[in-house]
Amino acid sequence: MRAVFAIRGYRRLWAARTVSQWGDVAAAVALSLLVLELTGSALGVAGVVAAEIVPVLLLTPLAGVVVDRLPRRTVMISADLVRAVLAGVLPLVTDHVGVVYAIAAGMSAAAVFFNPAAGAVLPNLVARDRLVAANSGIWTAAVLSQIALAPVSGLVITVAGFKIAFWINAVSYLVSAALLVRLPEPARPTAADSRPSAAGRWRGWWTSAVAGIRHITADRRLSALAVGQILAALSAGATSALLVVYIRDHLHAPPAGYGIAIGAIGVGAVLGPLVLVRLIRDPARPGWIFGPYALRGGVDLTLAAVSSLPPATVALAVYGLGTSTGAVTFNSMLQATVPDTVRGRVMATFDVTWQFGRLASLGIGAALADQIGIRAVYVLGGILLLLAAALAPLTGTHTRRP
Repeated sequence: MRAVFAIRGYRRLWAARTVSQWGDVAAAVALSLLVLELTGSALGVAGVVAAEIVPVLLLTPLAGVVVDRLPRRTVMISADLVRAVLAGVLPLVTDHVGVVYAIAAGMSAAAVFFNPAAGAVLPNLVARDRLVAANSGIWTAAVLSQIALAPVSGLVITVAGFKIAFWINAVSYLVSAALLVRLPEPARPTAADSRPSAAGRWRGWWTSAVAGIRHITADRRLSALAVGQILAALSAGATSALLVVYIRDHLHAPPAGYGIAIGAIGVGAVLGPLVLVRLIRDPARPGWIFGPYALRGGVDLTLAAVSSLPPATVALAVYGLGTSTGAVTFNSMLQATVPDTVRGRVMATFDVTWQFGRLASLGIGAALADQIGIRAVYVLGGILLLLAAALAPLTGTHTRRP
């Protein structure tokens, strides 16, 4: 970890992402509370989630092409500036829920371009054997920001109102953009499909977007990882969203039990990357990616079996550890093995795959919980994750050659 923080470019990227994360935490808390106040319903709050997910599904393929064609530093700065303007408008329209939804969608759309650009540029800043440490540093800062700042944001909003949180978010994006201005971005090889095709610009962009999918399907390791991610998303979408139902209906714990459960996950998520950086150097080993699926699957089955809060809390801490280690090794493997010319599109394809799986999981899990009970959701979630882990042997051959 000390080695990656000695790299000036990494320090700038880490600082930019961390500062904007601080603003995101404050804004996320304020946005949920504001919409709940305006609409008075859980459905209204769910509308914010939908407004943030729809742009991801619609724009991610385009974002991958943009990230691979344009300078990634420029893409990130542009996304930050767009989000700063939108966040700055939010305090002026807090009485209009429709406009709030629209701005939330716009900020999510900008993030669709920022996130794959930030992920794709990281291997240009640090060596392959430092990718796990680099991703661990970014992940740990994000988790700590969430744990520390979410309660503080709630207190600030209670005292000073919603608007201060949105102003903080706007400033955080401006600071992030300023940090990224001097981010070093080494020259990248030119992709063969970086120019519009003879059939026309739009067809050329579509062909370029599909190249990311073709790269995944032509690579045995990436194909197995894509299937594993779908299975994991079908599990995690429901089990994460319905954790509050599990605490209330299965464990019969008071509302404070939900806070304890979230805290346990956060503790595990912080510890995971710290363990990783001491254990591994090669981010491409399949076991470090598929192993966390097995760990999380075992936790889901454990949660279905236990009936009191203390053992569930321990299991959830292990779940947080598995989630963080899986996320860090997943991103590190993509960054280490996918060619730079197509990296943005590949990472964007995995992003949209995750979101589709998560949405499907929410619908299936909610119906299953209502018809059979919440325990069935965790049993099914555990089985799906164990199936994802079982795909590890299929990653032994790397058939694609850049």
